[in-house]
Amino acid sequence: MTVVSRIAAFADHDRGGNPAGVALADHLPDAATMQAIARDIGYSETVFAAPIGDRWITRYYSPEAEVAFCGHATIALGAELGARFGAGTYALSLSGGNITVTARAVDGDWEAELTSPPTWSRPLDSALLSEVLDLFSLLPDDLDSALPPTLAHAGVQHAVVLLRDRARLATMDYDLAAGRDLMAAHDLTTISLLHRTSDTEFAARNAFAIGGVLEDPATGAAAAALAGALVDLDWPALRGGGTFTIRQGEDMGAPSRLTVTTSDTPGAPVRVAGRTRPL
Repeated sequence: MTVVSRIAAFADHDRGGNPAGVALADHLPDAATMQAIARDIGYSETVFAAPIGDRWITRYYSPEAEVAFCGHATIALGAELGARFGAGTYALSLSGGNITVTARAVDGDWEAELTSPPTWSRPLDSALLSEVLDLFSLLPDDLDSALPPTLAHAGVQHAVVLLRDRARLATMDYDLAAGRDLMAAHDLTTISLLHRTSDTEFAARNAFAIGGVLEDPATGAAAAALAGALVDLDWPALRGGGTFTIRQGEDMGAPSRLTVTTSDTPGAPVRVAGRTRPL
């Protein structure tokens, strides 16, 4: 039997967050059934998990297709596991490797922290950057050189672009079909547009056309990929390891907060934490 809960991850207390379906079962359904359930729920992702030994076999589905890794659904899963089985760290076996999620009770709510897959980053190819700029009607002068355009990976792949002007970020818009085609052609899970509000805080908007939605209100996988890229670039505020905050979803009326903790080791997994709220 598959039991489905609906949980918003990375909530700002009792507001916002990114909705995820969480489906727990004794055994995972077949792929067609998981896809049908995810399509029926309609959230950007639904996570499926079943216990095997001391681990949980875990898979993620958008309404359109299976996804290798989803941060906000992992946070939602952590909260559900904590509520059902108690606070602690749970080992997850994904299609592409193993991670953990830790659940803890905070002020009557559940908070979870995932440890991501290993990270890597490299400069964004100039031809791809040109396509991204065209998609969002951006110009090279709109970019903040503090973080060069980057291809970043933490379980899945993201294009990361830092904008100089917060107001320019607020006006983000693009053609959904064109965005889906671009992302499919370059194996991108999101295109992450950011604005640096300080050296330890970013405002973010994440286009998720490949999943059939214009924008995600909170994106844990992109947060982990950004963290890996900042470590690779020797970001001054994170030398020796450190923590930074991403504020996402504010421009779409779903305020979300992600807390990201890094080591100082390039390529190492990072930790992404946030509160949850039931839906």
